[in-house]
Amino acid sequence: EAPLQQYGKQWYQRRVRVRKRKFVTMLDPLQEKYGKPLGALFYIPAFSGEILWSASILAALGTSLRVICGINDTASILASAAIAMTYTLFGGLYSVAFTDVFQLICIFFGLIFAIPFMTTNDAVSSPLRSSNLTMFKDEPQPYSKFFGKLEKQDAGIWVDYAIMLVFGGIPWQAYFQRVLSARNVSVAKTLSFVAAFGCFSAAIPSIIIGLITMNTNWKATGYPDQYLGKDDYKLAVPLTLLWLTPPAVAFIGLGAVSAAVMSSTDSSILGVSTMFTRNVFVNVIHPKATDKQTVWFLRATVVVNTVIAMLIAIFVKTVYGLYLICSDLVFILLFPHLVMVVHAPHRTNKYGMVVGFTVALLLRALSGEPVLKYNAILKFPGYKEPSVDDYGATEYGKQRFPFRNLIMLLNFLLTFSFTFLSQKFFERYPDMEKYDFLEAVKDQETEKRQRLQNEKEGEEECL
Repeated sequence: EAPLQQYGKQWYQRRVRVRKRKFVTMLDPLQEKYGKPLGALFYIPAFSGEILWSASILAALGTSLRVICGINDTASILASAAIAMTYTLFGGLYSVAFTDVFQLICIFFGLIFAIPFMTTNDAVSSPLRSSNLTMFKDEPQPYSKFFGKLEKQDAGIWVDYAIMLVFGGIPWQAYFQRVLSARNVSVAKTLSFVAAFGCFSAAIPSIIIGLITMNTNWKATGYPDQYLGKDDYKLAVPLTLLWLTPPAVAFIGLGAVSAAVMSSTDSSILGVSTMFTRNVFVNVIHPKATDKQTVWFLRATVVVNTVIAMLIAIFVKTVYGLYLICSDLVFILLFPHLVMVVHAPHRTNKYGMVVGFTVALLLRALSGEPVLKYNAILKFPGYKEPSVDDYGATEYGKQRFPFRNLIMLLNFLLTFSFTFLSQKFFERYPDMEKYDFLEAVKDQETEKRQRLQNEKEGEEECL
């Protein structure tokens, strides 16, 4: 019973301290631990991920509107981004939260409403009774392959991406702005678990539509070609809405797609703008900024970030690939330090952070990236060498080893190790504190005094 009571006190004190700090963004604990200039470095991977995510979904919406309505990609991207920017600009988090409720309803029920019309179309066969389907020209596609096939040599790639998707999805401001603005800890936890279930449920209609796409006789629908081209499989939702449903139903489904895009765009734009305003502008550039100046700067940042996302969506053809790169930068560079400053703040300091961050960034750059069209200098076991395919196109090298997870773990290890070494070094050689350029010793003493004060306050509140 005593250990449980002690754990309860520690949990309560941690909860009290977190609420008292009144964090606004996920970079706040990083800046509190590493200082405002160094903590602001983490804005780079966070900004890249959020902006490229917004650009990728805006580009997807542009493609959907072009397929279904014949609207120019650029026009649809501009219109959608302008609408999301307008209500985000004037309503802030309140407008984003309330419109997201309506948009989520549209997403889920809009696609579900369209599915019965697709399955009853004469060109669609029953998936469970199909045994020899052809999705791409000259490439037989048995139904069993709908679930894919995991090649032994590619197991490391799947493990790498699977773990990155689970843990790399944590350090995103679009999520933290909801959690940190919750009324209390209980609401934040409930929100997180319900959202996880909601994301899983929202993916089901898209999976069903993908299965319908594979079981459709496209020639019978009036589609220009007998088979879908290799580039057309990404258009499964708009193509099925266009060719397998009545125009009115296609319009409703298109509304669901548009709602999904704007729901994600407004959250990402607001999140990345809030981080820049608070963690860079106020904390680093202009600490004496008034509330009025901060609000207007935030609004200007929302406009600038929206424009950047629109330009990327319009002019860059590999937006989603760039987003994946930035996602693994978030996982490799940001996730380890966010975990340590929240759950083990006494095991990390500025020296450990600089070494871990720098080495992890360098290793990732040396590991190559096919999307950026350069091969790896650092080749892990199982590396697939560059080659030329049957059409004469260059295939860049590919890492089959789960190198992202290895680099992320090295970031953890280096941060912890150099923190420990620096602490022991200055403890053993106190005369060397004059060379403590990052002031880690001073920070450690300040944190110790603050920790003792917090523990005392926590015990008083428990009593």
